Formats: sequence, structure tokens, C-alpha cells
Amino acid sequence: MRKKEKITIHDIALEVGVTASTVSRALNNHPRISATTKKMVLDAAKAINYKPNRIAAALRHGKSKLIGIIVPTINRNFFSSIVRGIEEHANALDYKVMISQSYDDYKKEVATIEALLDARVDGIMVSLGKNTHNFNHFESVLQKGIPLVFFDRTTDKLNVNQVIINDYLSAYQATNHLIEQGYRHIAHFTSHMKIRIYQERLRGYEQALLDNGINFDPRLVVESNMQLDGGQKSTHRLLDNNLGFDAIFSASDYAIVGALQELKRINVKIPQEVGLVGFSNEPFTAFTEPTLSTVDQKAIDMGQSAAALFFEMVNADQRNKPKVKKVLDANLIIRASSKRLQ
Repeated sequence: MRKKEKITIHDIALEVGVTASTVSRALNNHPRISATTKKMVLDAAKAINYKPNRIAAALRHGKSKLIGIIVPTINRNFFSSIVRGIEEHANALDYKVMISQSYDDYKKEVATIEALLDARVDGIMVSLGKNTHNFNHFESVLQKGIPLVFFDRTTDKLNVNQVIINDYLSAYQATNHLIEQGYRHIAHFTSHMKIRIYQERLRGYEQALLDNGINFDPRLVVESNMQLDGGQKSTHRLLDNNLGFDAIFSASDYAIVGALQELKRINVKIPQEVGLVGFSNEPFTAFTEPTLSTVDQKAIDMGQSAAALFFEMVNADQRNKPKVKKVLDANLIIRASSKRLQ
């Protein structure tokens, strides 16, 4: 006998001997249904492995209790920790999350937005892909009145709630720390200048140099994909051009590890000859040799703050309020890679 593919409330009704409408009310804890009937319905639903159709429920009640989350990639501690912060907050309020990765692909990001809208999510939370410069897909979300929150990689071209860290101040503190340790020719590894976080980190780096009487040299600013290989290639470029750098502040931990590998390969002593500071506080930075100084972005706090903004918007009365840009402070973690002076 072929197994039934989808269990419905009609199957529960047959098991219990009541109508489908009674089952529906019992499952939704309707006050007119007796405690005895509710228990019978719930026991039967569990016994036959009934799974409610969230999309159908969303159509009936106007809420799916689903939140769509889009991140560039989930295999980084930073983004996975943000998702954890969102999920902890959401689960406490009986909401579930749907997680998608854009891989910094604009077309995939657009397609994911369409899929989330089709899934009737109650809201969407996004960290923008590096190649996203057109925001029409987000405009469609706003036009439908669906709560939208940006975090980390954001834009001011849309009037939406945002949660970011103080990238400018974090970069300033990281660069200033290197200067206090006696470094004067500090390179900066960065990425696409159309991304706000990289603009702000570059601005903080430049201002720290200026405030310490050090001329800004654009040749010491190297763009890459900010991956491990990007850090390796950027270090090669500095060495090949004989720029005489004595420190690197990278806007990514992955790129600074690439720099560490290349410098160790040619027997450059860290931190005696070159100091290194990264950004994000990925777990591996505490286990390299030497351990890497970095900026802790407080990812879980960012996720929880983004979720809190979302749930404020879930209340219809909140949607027309002025949009909020919440700025979190980050922490500079000083480790062996930049401690030249004891």
C-alpha cells in the first residue's frame, strides 16, 4: 500500500472522530475547544506525524513566524555568530529562521529575495553582497510593507533599519596601536571601495596616520578579495614594489593570515620587523604563530540587536517610525603579532 505523502488535518479528524474545523481550532488553541478535545487532537497529530503547512497558515493568519536571513557566506565565524544571535532572539519569541547565502553574487541575492517573499516570511535581514550596487529587489520588499533590516554590510541609499559596528573608530584604534608600537610605514589591505565597511575602515586608517604626523601613501593601500590568497598576493605586491612597509592593518582576518604566511616564508620576523593586525576576531587568530591582533566585531551582539529592531517593526504601529542606525562599539584585541614594545 502506497504511503500517504502528506498528512493533513482531515487525517487527524478521522483519527479523533471530529470535524476538520474542530481540529484546526484545537491546533490553534481556540478557547471554545475543550481541554480534552485539544489533547486528543494533539496526541493524534503527534502519532501520525502531522506537520503544519506554514505557508498555508501565513495565508490564513497573515503571519508565518519565519524570518529570512541572507549572508554572503555562512562558513565564517563572524556571519555564523550573527545568525546565532538572531536565532536565539527569534526562537525565544517562537519564530524560526531561513538562512540563505548570496556568495557575493548579485543575481543569487535577487533570486533569494524572490524566494523568501514567495515563502511568505514575516521579515528579511540582510548583509549585502560585495557586488550589490542596485537595490531594486530591496525596494520591492519595502513596497510590500515587509520589515527589512540590514546588518554589517549596509547602504544609506535605502531608508531601512541598520546595525553596524563603528568601523571608522575600530580602524583608527587598530592603526593607532601600531603607531604606538613604533611602526611608521603601515600598509592597509582592503576590498571593494563601494562597500561602506571598507570605506570606513580606510577612513579610520588614514585619520590615525594624519593625527600622528604620518603622510598617507596610497601605494600602501592594496585591494584584494580579502581571502587568504588575496592576503598573499597583496603582500607579494608590497614586496615586489619595494615599498619598505613595517606593518599591515588588514580589514579582514583571512587576508592578514595570508600576509603572515608569506612573510614567514621569507623569514620576516613578526612582530620585530613587521607588525600585523586583522579584523573580525575569527577563532583561528588565537592559534596562529604568533597569535594575531584583531578587532572583535561582537557578532552575537550584532545579531541580537538586528533581531530586536526587526521585532519592533513587526508591530504595525512601528513601521512608519524614523529608521534606526544602531552603531555598536568593537574591541581591539592585542596579541603577539603587533606587540613590538614590551
